[in-house]
Amino acid sequence: MAATDGRAGKRPNSVWLTDRPPLKRKADQPAGLGLDKIVAATVRLLDAEGLAKFSMRRLAAELGVTAMSVYWYVDTKDDLLELALDSVMGEMRLPDEADTGRDWRDHLRSLAGEYRALLTGHPWVARLLGTYINIGPHSTAFSDASLRVMKESGLSLEQITGGLSAVFQFVYGFATIEGLFNARCAEAGVPVDEYFQQVMTAVQDRPEFAETLEASTEVMAARGGSTVREMRDRDFAFALDLQIAGIEALRDRPGD
Repeated sequence: MAATDGRAGKRPNSVWLTDRPPLKRKADQPAGLGLDKIVAATVRLLDAEGLAKFSMRRLAAELGVTAMSVYWYVDTKDDLLELALDSVMGEMRLPDEADTGRDWRDHLRSLAGEYRALLTGHPWVARLLGTYINIGPHSTAFSDASLRVMKESGLSLEQITGGLSAVFQFVYGFATIEGLFNARCAEAGVPVDEYFQQVMTAVQDRPEFAETLEASTEVMAARGGSTVREMRDRDFAFALDLQIAGIEALRDRPGD
């Protein structure tokens, strides 16, 4: 989960574990440039162009400064990506701790939906979540909220991490595929529904897909949904209900 420098005994690398001295203003530093502005520009570039095309030089050009000006605020590109990751994690709306009357299932559905929206709204996030240790303030707040909700489910202490994995690894996989498909459509300049229809039309006359197409068409018709988004939403809601039902079943199973 965490990136290290490979040397035994060396702690994981993270911008959140680095003690950086306070900035001292230099006369040649661009006016109005600050860490918040740099992080916001990083997020915009990652959303627009993706992780593969991102570079400190490209960021500096976006900001209208030199790359050295950016390094005045962050030590490495990794540090900046980690800051950008935690910044967008702050977009998720977390359950109100004071709302003690709300059912844990509703809290869990809300958290899962927010996580899905984050991953589909920022496709680059999926890759970075597996690269950094995610201990920034917003990442930690999400982890704490998820842990509180899972404790409220009634699972035993030894079951909680498995419950969290069942729900949020499912959301991660579902939303990552969804986000990549959306990004592919955007790169092709084709709306998601139109691209989906193009794919379906392309395979309809291919005999090698006939059996699969017949079975899947029947299932898709039964599921319903007139758009790709509606179909995904129905699948996501039902799959999440299956996760919740599994938690309830194992929680209430005699002998556990």
